[in-house]
Amino acid sequence: MRRILWFRRDLRVEDNPLLSFGGEVLPIFIFDENILKELSENDKRVTFIFHYVVKLKSDLQKVGLDLKIFYGKPEDIFEELKGFDEVVASGDYDSYAKERDIKISNILHFRYLSDTYIFKPKEVLKDNGEPYFVFTPFYKKARAILSHKNIDEVKIAEHILAQEDYEGIQINGKKLPLELESIGFEKQEIEIINPHIKLDNFLKKMDRYQEMRDYLSVDATSSLSVDLRFGTISIRAVLRALFSLKRKDIEPFIRQLIFRDYYAYLLFHIPTLETQNYKYNFNGIKDEQKFKAFCEARTGVPIVDAGVRELLYTGEMHNRVRMVVASFFTKDLLLPWQWGERFFASYLLDYDLASNALSWQWSAGTGVDPQPYFRVFNPYLQSKKFDKDAHYIKKWLPELVDIAPKFLHDEIYLLNNTTPDYPKPIVVHKDAAKKAVELFRAK
Repeated sequence: MRRILWFRRDLRVEDNPLLSFGGEVLPIFIFDENILKELSENDKRVTFIFHYVVKLKSDLQKVGLDLKIFYGKPEDIFEELKGFDEVVASGDYDSYAKERDIKISNILHFRYLSDTYIFKPKEVLKDNGEPYFVFTPFYKKARAILSHKNIDEVKIAEHILAQEDYEGIQINGKKLPLELESIGFEKQEIEIINPHIKLDNFLKKMDRYQEMRDYLSVDATSSLSVDLRFGTISIRAVLRALFSLKRKDIEPFIRQLIFRDYYAYLLFHIPTLETQNYKYNFNGIKDEQKFKAFCEARTGVPIVDAGVRELLYTGEMHNRVRMVVASFFTKDLLLPWQWGERFFASYLLDYDLASNALSWQWSAGTGVDPQPYFRVFNPYLQSKKFDKDAHYIKKWLPELVDIAPKFLHDEIYLLNNTTPDYPKPIVVHKDAAKKAVELFRAK
């Protein structure tokens, strides 16, 4: 059988189920024109992906294979590959991915693999076969399944490499150099660290993850989200490393990994969650002026502006800050959560539609989880607790470096004092939060 091995969110050789299929194979990667045409030429994620695609090609060559790289629309590319018997790829759950894969399945037999997440989308169900819509019971069922789930490393089968031209990038029948510029993007300065080094470093500090992960100036997180997003390390490898510790303090992180699965699971079972409220009819108030201030990190709320500045400069944002920022966006500014979701989607290196959309719905109080709409984060109390000395704030807002930390957590001070090169808060938190609750209640 002649198979196309389509690498997508699994940019690695080791522990990759895609390579467990033997016979004559054509490994490919497609820079999807349908996706890339919407991005700016300096999008940091494309630099990250390109780096790992080139590395994947090199790693495949070391095991006697290679990678044929395309740029274009997947359906057009597969029309040219009809001489193969089937295509094998890991499934994805967002609407575009599902629509795309249906088109490809009408051209070639499509064999789906489950690799991106721990569980298959129908693996964790209630006893009556229905999906869970509350995380805690989902987690308990998933954790029980995980305790006896096979997470062994997947071995590479024996292959015969299809006779193809593997040089350069194939674009509309032409062969261009294997360079980022060939697909219309500029290389960006981003830090790329081997995910296995990240994992090893994280395991050494596992004992402080639970208590310190929310503190903004403490290095207590794994930093693996972008690697799990693009599959530069397998979720099984992470789990094997955690379980090898044989310690109870691994559980909080395993819970977070299962939470990641949960959001993808919800999106699979309720596709409308991408763009529509699950509950409540209030969809925010469209205010272009407030949105512009937010996007430019000019809201006058230090922790919020610092988070946006970090995102704009690096493509990253600390998870605790993401929650504070999203709450402020949806409750204080009363902007539609969909606007915030798309803003994050434009910059996050680890952007994953399921995690992003469902997290924004959680913050807005409109999602599946029983997050009440009247729960609103106070950004000043949050920054005082998790960035007491304002190290995080001052790192990303150097214009505030001479302001005493206590004042950066003090709304009254910020409202009543002028700071050079920095605006006063554009809303009063207490008043804005009260209005948000009233609007949600009225709907």
